[in-house]
Amino acid sequence: MNKKSWNGIGMMSGTSLDGIDLVYCHFEKKEDRWDYNVLKAKTFPYEASLCQRLADAVQSTALEYAKLNVELGELVARHINEWLDDSDPKPDFIASHGHTIFHQPEIRLTTQIGSGAVIAAQTGITTICDFRTTDVALHGQGAPLVPIGDELLFNQYDACLNLGGFSNISFHENGQRIAFDISPCNMALNHVAHRANLAYDPNGSMAQSGSCISSLLQTLDNLDFYQQSHPKSLAKEWFDATFLPKVLPYLDTHSLQDCMRTLVEHISNQITTSIPFQKGKMLVTGGGAFNTFLIQRLQEKWSGEVVVPDPLTVNYKEAIVFAFLGLLRLQSSNNCLKSVTGAISDNCGGAIYLP
Repeated sequence: MNKKSWNGIGMMSGTSLDGIDLVYCHFEKKEDRWDYNVLKAKTFPYEASLCQRLADAVQSTALEYAKLNVELGELVARHINEWLDDSDPKPDFIASHGHTIFHQPEIRLTTQIGSGAVIAAQTGITTICDFRTTDVALHGQGAPLVPIGDELLFNQYDACLNLGGFSNISFHENGQRIAFDISPCNMALNHVAHRANLAYDPNGSMAQSGSCISSLLQTLDNLDFYQQSHPKSLAKEWFDATFLPKVLPYLDTHSLQDCMRTLVEHISNQITTSIPFQKGKMLVTGGGAFNTFLIQRLQEKWSGEVVVPDPLTVNYKEAIVFAFLGLLRLQSSNNCLKSVTGAISDNCGGAIYLP
């Protein structure tokens, strides 16, 4: 535990259901700061059948849910074993986010599947998983977790924005790290793209060709969630029950291009109004960072500098940070901030499985 350098694998599976992101990092402690270097990274797309089962898991039976937990753990382990080769240094640990199925912190419930015990047993590598439950038990949101990485690994930026299934942001304010979920992002955009038989809207071209539907934009911008103060987090349950029903009628009466444009305006509105300052540098990562039209609208609405980094950081920042969260857990250091989640205390979350 007193080592100065570590090699660890971070695994991430987000709400966009793109697949399993794996990143292999070297971390080194230098006095009062941490440095990291990405040794290799790869995304393993989900097969269509598994993707659908993950999307439908909230309606599964208890037995089906338990089987899917084991199956996803086996899949992660298999990918890691195939991905590593003899030239790679031996990993000290695997930090697995898993895949979130239920997230209802108001009733102390959050679950991420992908059995850590299976991953540890089948790879022979110590595995840390289940990062959110301790914080939820401490009356926190259990999300977002990435801001501790923003604070310790990416603090050269004034704000860090992630454009994943949901958008979320973190920034330093009044001596502490603040972070929260902002709005649906790729989850909403991809839903419209699927209507056009596309996986996503490349470069935001569909949105750019459309016109904003003012009534839909007003309806979305006025949703109750956006009036709440942080800490706050979003989940697929909210998207399905609250957000999507507002959009669906317009998909039947307006062009997909106009619906997509309206969603881009909504997302960019909510992001820019969530930032309490108008100067500085904002790092933007996650799949939505490749949506050039969305980035253009963000830059037009916010007067600071919007920074889209190299593709490796865009694609794998969350997996990098989860590897770092695993390292902090092994060191018994806090990896979750009460200023972010609203928990009664900072905490060190994660279940450790030894091979």
